[in-house]
Amino acid sequence: MNIGLIGAGAIANFLLKEINYARHEGHRITSVYVRDREKYQRLEAEFDVKLYTDFDTFLESGIDLVVEAANVEAVRNLIPATIRKKDAVLISIGALVNEALLTELTKLARKHNHLIHLPSGAIGGLDLLQNANALGTVKNVSLTTRKPAHSLIDEVITEEKVIFEGQAADAIKQFPKNINVSIVLSLAGLGIEQTMVRIIADPHIDKNIHQIEMAGDFGEASFTINNKPLPSNPKTSYLAAMSILGTLERLGKNIRIG
Repeated sequence: MNIGLIGAGAIANFLLKEINYARHEGHRITSVYVRDREKYQRLEAEFDVKLYTDFDTFLESGIDLVVEAANVEAVRNLIPATIRKKDAVLISIGALVNEALLTELTKLARKHNHLIHLPSGAIGGLDLLQNANALGTVKNVSLTTRKPAHSLIDEVITEEKVIFEGQAADAIKQFPKNINVSIVLSLAGLGIEQTMVRIIADPHIDKNIHQIEMAGDFGEASFTINNKPLPSNPKTSYLAAMSILGTLERLGKNIRIG
């Protein structure tokens, strides 16, 4: 499968190294869309890819799938055109808090018979949540995110501080770069208005910690993920980057779990 990549930041570079260097069987990134070709020229020789600054040409470059690894703006501006022609994997899931955009992409995907894949990112348990809610009987879902204080607030604190408590819809608006996981959790379960989020700034930790709790007719479930940072970018969870690789690898499997 030839993959087209939107973006050239930390996650994009992680994917280029892991897929093109490690030679993942059946997958290769062949095309990269960037705004500034000169700035990222090194990628062509380093990873044996071709850079594009014209998006239509990028889409017609012989790729089978597009991976968005840029930002919310890229999802808004580029993915509608993408999904008319290709399947897509989205990293900047926070864009889907916009219900109009989510509806547009869903309709386009159905009309053109393409798929939009949303990696689980820095959390897990989405398969459990979807299975538990197969009959619509999950009653509540909550996410408590605890992050190093300096990554969330400017003030110096000595004790943990709750800086947000409310709906996922409001969490992503107030913390667009920090709480993407609440959106994918919402989409897998009860939606952004019924998924509750609590964000804690903690001066005593150096990892991102996500605790998910859910309850319904199936019973109850609770689990915690302690995320180490991506070595090349401390602001990104390692698991978030690895979840994209996992998504891509599962696409080519004839037996799928979950």
